[in-house]
Amino acid sequence: MPSSHPASSIAPPLAGRAVASQRWSHLCFVHWRVPAAEVAPLLPAGLVPDEFDGTSWVGLIPFVLDRATIWGSPPIPYFGNFVEVNVRLYAVDAEGRRGVVFVSLEASRLAAVLAARAAFALPYMWSRTRLAVVAGEYRYSSLRHFAGRARTDIVVRPGMEPVTGEPLADFLTARWALFTRARGRTVYLRNHHEPWELVQAELVHLDDTLLAEAGFPALSGRVPDSVLYSPGVTTRFGTG
Repeated sequence: MPSSHPASSIAPPLAGRAVASQRWSHLCFVHWRVPAAEVAPLLPAGLVPDEFDGTSWVGLIPFVLDRATIWGSPPIPYFGNFVEVNVRLYAVDAEGRRGVVFVSLEASRLAAVLAARAAFALPYMWSRTRLAVVAGEYRYSSLRHFAGRARTDIVVRPGMEPVTGEPLADFLTARWALFTRARGRTVYLRNHHEPWELVQAELVHLDDTLLAEAGFPALSGRVPDSVLYSPGVTTRFGTG
């Protein structure tokens, strides 16, 4: 495994002008430990699984994306506002740079799905995604169009205990880049936002096949190894 850059809750600055921004709200970080050997075949060329405490990790992350902008534009109405649910992995490149690798991203705006696929080769899927908040519990649901077997129903209850200075939480959430495979090469794309405001949370209910579709059929039947909640951040994206 390459010598990786230290995980830090503070994002390094972007090298140049931000090309886009988004608000991410009501994020639920649900994670399971998995052997690195199960993650490695799913990563783009040139990457190896990032590990914490001897294992790699798989995340199921639902949240609300809104206030999306491109090249300093005003927030994009409708198409820049939707619920997303993604399945993600963690990787390191030969330079030791850490980042996220998305296996799938569910979103309800077809235009956003097509744009993200075309521009960044991200595996967005057109789905019917929703969020309902009832009695302090966040219920996210997703059903993929034309592939109803790919679905999820997640209920998370945020707690009151803040999470600060916890190495595992930093490893899972303080990710300042993503890797994707585009036009025959592995691409590294940076992001920047303020440190996460995190609290411990409880997974109340999970009925999910997205993890199995991603290649991890046993996970949805297991108790997760980490559940966190954040009210959100505004994120800017750049190329370096």
